[in-house]
Amino acid sequence: MRPLDAQDPARIGDYRLLGRLGQGGMGRVFLARSDRGRTVAVKLVHPELAGEEEFRARFRREVRAAQRVGGEWTAPVLDADTEAGTPWVATGYIAGPSLQRVVGGGTPLPERSVRILAAGLARALGAIHAAGIIHRDLKPSNVLLTIDGPRVIDFGIARALEAVTGNGVTRTGDSVGSPGFMSPEQVRGEPLTPACDVFSLGSVLAYAATGRQPFGTADSIAHALMFRIAQEEPDLSALPDALRELVSGCLAKDPEQRPTPAELVAQAERGAAGGPGADDEPWLPGALIARLGRHAVELLEAEDPQDGENARGGDRAGAPSAVPSPAPEGPGGVHALPTAVSHTSAPGHTPATPPPRPVAPGPASHPPHTARADHGPAVPAPAPASRRRRGAGAARFAAFALVLAGVGAATVYAVLGGDGDGVRAEDAHGKDGRASGQSAANGGIPTDFLGTWETTLDGSAVNARRLTLIQGETGDTVLTMTATGASYRCAFAATLISAGPPVRLGPSTVVSGPDGCRPGESSTLEMVGGTLRRVSDDGKALSYHKTG
Repeated sequence: MRPLDAQDPARIGDYRLLGRLGQGGMGRVFLARSDRGRTVAVKLVHPELAGEEEFRARFRREVRAAQRVGGEWTAPVLDADTEAGTPWVATGYIAGPSLQRVVGGGTPLPERSVRILAAGLARALGAIHAAGIIHRDLKPSNVLLTIDGPRVIDFGIARALEAVTGNGVTRTGDSVGSPGFMSPEQVRGEPLTPACDVFSLGSVLAYAATGRQPFGTADSIAHALMFRIAQEEPDLSALPDALRELVSGCLAKDPEQRPTPAELVAQAERGAAGGPGADDEPWLPGALIARLGRHAVELLEAEDPQDGENARGGDRAGAPSAVPSPAPEGPGGVHALPTAVSHTSAPGHTPATPPPRPVAPGPASHPPHTARADHGPAVPAPAPASRRRRGAGAARFAAFALVLAGVGAATVYAVLGGDGDGVRAEDAHGKDGRASGQSAANGGIPTDFLGTWETTLDGSAVNARRLTLIQGETGDTVLTMTATGASYRCAFAATLISAGPPVRLGPSTVVSGPDGCRPGESSTLEMVGGTLRRVSDDGKALSYHKTG
């Protein structure tokens, strides 16, 4: 992530920008955070495209269609303003590197990982196609890797680019896609069906397993790649034999001969032990698990750009520069409010219909609240940690993750991305328990508190809570937690206020999950008869038993 440039806005819609993630053919992409703590990726359309009426019309249609896609295997579309002077769309931010970045760095995935990748991407395509969308641009840079599986981004929106050519002249029949991962029918400019995404998936899987594109290298001339895609057979010589049938079926020249996403899921899972976490093994190699841990910490401890915003005047894209002050906290506690943006919008402002509201992430269950007609009280962003503390916290977690990779991911792994189902960590206390007193005496968290703790709500295994506490200093992110239910998975984090005992934690912030995941109150941890009791400031409490 790069710092914001002088010409970048400080806010887009209701989102405060933290940094620039990248730039593509459609526009700039920013990391941003809502006033209620939700981290999102906001794509701001290029001004020259914003002036094209046909582009706007297609962009409007595609955003509406994308909002119907569920977020289990994709980055869900949360909010958009298609009528702003410069249109934008906000999606859930996936805290993980792209497949392009991982494999392009010289790390092809092992067979089991590729099978799980195939099943996850096929499920994502199934959801996308069910919403009436064809992705058109499935490629390694549009696949993000998280601890609990892959996620697909930029689905559907690419179609809006078909409305204009590079010089802005409206034209139909343009090809949208990346040359090495296009389908034969895209190359030939023929009408597309969902099967074109299956062909692209085959090329993505071949790349994931070998580090090579099946129809040529990244340095190949685009026209040569496209000719081979349309006329020649793929080079799968480096592909493991066990994956050959899976990949070659996707790469059939005839769209009618390619498997459906549902058929691909069944075929992939026959050799993948049921998917991420099904056998208590992470789906990625240990070194990548460590990398994802470092990436998540960097996200959690990102600087709050409030000062920079004030310096640039606080301008918002497509909105007046005046930014209203946060409303005072109302009765009942702000933590119980959903993080979704308002359901009442200006014309053309089309927030997504939120998924079923999960239980609040605090120590106890709170009934989900219906979204208000206005934005309600705003939650101030967490105060930025000092640069020294940021570096120290990241270094500690990186060391923890590297140890994790070295001892084997079967017993130690951290779920920190997407819709993770928990965080597990090596128990840090000594066998005789004497380290606990030493840690407390030295100002750290007592080691009896460290490790992974779990509980359920109302005795139901479906509604589970899992938290992990690691050592740290005041201001460091020391707690990671997941809340899971039948229709949601939320990931949270909290910083250390005081090491105690009892241990005092700051408010929990949302790391990932559907829009209904909500920040929690500050809380206190105490040991009661060998169990860990977490009590939030509103008096709600849960007791956890140790699992690792």
